[in-house]
Amino acid sequence: MARFGNSVALLRNREFLSLAGTAFARSQAYSTIIIALALYADAFGTTGFIEGLWGTAFATVQLLIVLPLGRKVDTGNAKRWLLGGLLINVLVFVGYMLVSSSVDVIFVRMLQGVGASILWITGSTVVGQISPDDESGRWLGSYNQVAAFSSLAGDLVGGLLLSMYDPLQSRVVYAILAVVTLVAFVLVYTNLRDDPGGGVDDPEAQSGFGTIKKLLKLPMLRSLVLFRLSFSVGKMAVIIFLPILARTEFGINAFAIGWILAGGKITKSLLQGYVGDLTDRIGDRAKFVAVGALVYGLGIALIPLSLPAEELMGRFYLGYFGHGQELGGGFLVLFLAYAVLGIGDSIRLPASMALFVEEGETYDSVASAMSLRSISWKIGQTVGPVGVGLIKDFVGTVQAFLTASVFVLFATGVFWLTHTLSRSPEAEPAPGD
Repeated sequence: MARFGNSVALLRNREFLSLAGTAFARSQAYSTIIIALALYADAFGTTGFIEGLWGTAFATVQLLIVLPLGRKVDTGNAKRWLLGGLLINVLVFVGYMLVSSSVDVIFVRMLQGVGASILWITGSTVVGQISPDDESGRWLGSYNQVAAFSSLAGDLVGGLLLSMYDPLQSRVVYAILAVVTLVAFVLVYTNLRDDPGGGVDDPEAQSGFGTIKKLLKLPMLRSLVLFRLSFSVGKMAVIIFLPILARTEFGINAFAIGWILAGGKITKSLLQGYVGDLTDRIGDRAKFVAVGALVYGLGIALIPLSLPAEELMGRFYLGYFGHGQELGGGFLVLFLAYAVLGIGDSIRLPASMALFVEEGETYDSVASAMSLRSISWKIGQTVGPVGVGLIKDFVGTVQAFLTASVFVLFATGVFWLTHTLSRSPEAEPAPGD
């Protein structure tokens, strides 16, 4: 609990508070909209392929912009990019208010991808750059902890609101998200220093591709990139299809779907700051990445067990504000699976982000390192949802989730193998270095 208190204490820092506000607004909106996608899938009667496109549209735009965006942040004013990203997200909510078909969702998801990329890359970069040198794990872990808490609020509050206000009939939910985002805009505008990070004056640093090529010469960065290419396929399949499975297979309403997703967000909210501190004290962050990924793969493998559990386990009633729904074993297994996924992410994420920041500092290109981190994710995120959606359509739901789990296990094996092979006696620092 002391470590959790250390994370909360960072909120007294006005700059960290403003950055935490951007993470809160971004993650709350993302989680609420993920639940809304399950409702859209049910209302429009979509196929797995179309549902996959909702994930792919979001990721494709991000894949195209993250590299130039990273260099713009490295060579420009990060505060202005944060403010611009928040305003784009407000436009996203206006777009969702006007959705009337599955095709509309695809286009709005593309705009959402732009806003999310700006906020994530810029926010993570600024946190990494303004944090004290020996506390990057704590700052990044706490920053992610705020995002996880916000995502939890999106699951529970967003799920409740979506159960009360149909997103196809009411604009209330998206209006609330817009207000939260505008509050974050005010926090950044008033509390964050001008030009926090970025502003690199070296003319040779203007080439994003040149910087990426230099970064890829770093062995640890190469291992992390290879890891994320495959891991993202498995994780994004879960993010898109688990809520849709809950809605279309078990008829679970938005509020209860929010509680399923809350299983993982609770564990992430409680653990990430602590694990960030742990990585600072113990070191050897690569082991944290590998162990966290293995735990995540286990969580995915639990998801198909929800199908037999729905029939074998007893039923219970989940009530709220005079409303409620009878639920079965499918809900319980999905909740447990998502909690395990949250534990895996809590172990993996602070270490992974700290490693990217450390490697980026080698060439004063933290934002570009974060862009490379995002690019490697977006490639898998682009092909993953559509591919898993096709497996879901033509083979089966169980096989789709097992495929996602295999991708995660494969990614972990490749990461550990490449990381181990890249280490040599000459590469190890001498004692006292």
